[in-house]
Amino acid sequence: MAQRRLGQTDLFLAPLVFGGNVFGWTADKATSFRLLDGFVAGGLNAIDTADVYSAWVPGNKGGESEAIIGEWLKASGKRNDVIIITKVGFPLAPGREGLRAPYIERAVEDSLKRLGVETIDLYLAHKFDPETPHEETLAAFDKLKKAGKIRWSGCSNYDAAQLGASLEVAKAKGLPRYEVLQPEYNLYDRGSFEGPLAELTTQAGLGVIVYFSLAKGFLSGKYRSEADFGKSPRGGRIGDYLNPRGYRILAALDAVSARHGAKPAEVALAWLMQRPSVTAPIASATSLEQLASLVAAVKLTLTSEDVAELDAASAP
Repeated sequence: MAQRRLGQTDLFLAPLVFGGNVFGWTADKATSFRLLDGFVAGGLNAIDTADVYSAWVPGNKGGESEAIIGEWLKASGKRNDVIIITKVGFPLAPGREGLRAPYIERAVEDSLKRLGVETIDLYLAHKFDPETPHEETLAAFDKLKKAGKIRWSGCSNYDAAQLGASLEVAKAKGLPRYEVLQPEYNLYDRGSFEGPLAELTTQAGLGVIVYFSLAKGFLSGKYRSEADFGKSPRGGRIGDYLNPRGYRILAALDAVSARHGAKPAEVALAWLMQRPSVTAPIASATSLEQLASLVAAVKLTLTSEDVAELDAASAP
């Protein structure tokens, strides 16, 4: 499978990243192992997780996803075959949140232990911390790089002003900059990334890995009315998409899908993979059937007419 260079790093990704937020949530350990085995067998090579996954599940405290990935890495011997992406900064517990240097140094040790690795390939600031200067966070990541604990750093959920300020600080202080951005972006949610943020990442040559690639599952096409919300644990989050624009997008996905003999989710992911500003989307699966669909999406090439139809239907 053809791979893409992630910005100006030395990381080369397949065009789709596996979302590890499901591990320890909607995929138990045994299912997660099967998915990860199938993911590598399908030619994909990057796994996205975070220390906070999946703290929202009753009885969990965070770190469950990293721990499952770590157990799989040990059992499979596949460490050298995959790129591990994880994140720091979302609240885990009182005193365990944000991007202060002492906390980052503590959090990375916890992530390394759970993952069972010596080095994290890509470590992301999970969200902007208004209480911490960019210089402090960038210097903390620099220290981790020099210690061999991470290879590259990036950020998630930064807007154009926040990302731009971090790049300016890195240049002024002689610190390694964020080389990767992880924003929310999909066929429905286009406004926050398109425009100044996308232009900045392109101008700076940053890698871009996007999350919520299927709009919390809406772009899979399985949610057509409120009656469908019970189809998954995420169903209750779909209500905001059920509006005239959302239905136009579904109609366009249906039309393009029919022409290619593909599923709506595969078309939505292919649209992202063909965006010039995107290195790779993140998508998760909880069954081998869903995983096969992700692999199929990587092999799907949309025509210019397909893209124009989807662009028009989803225009903000």
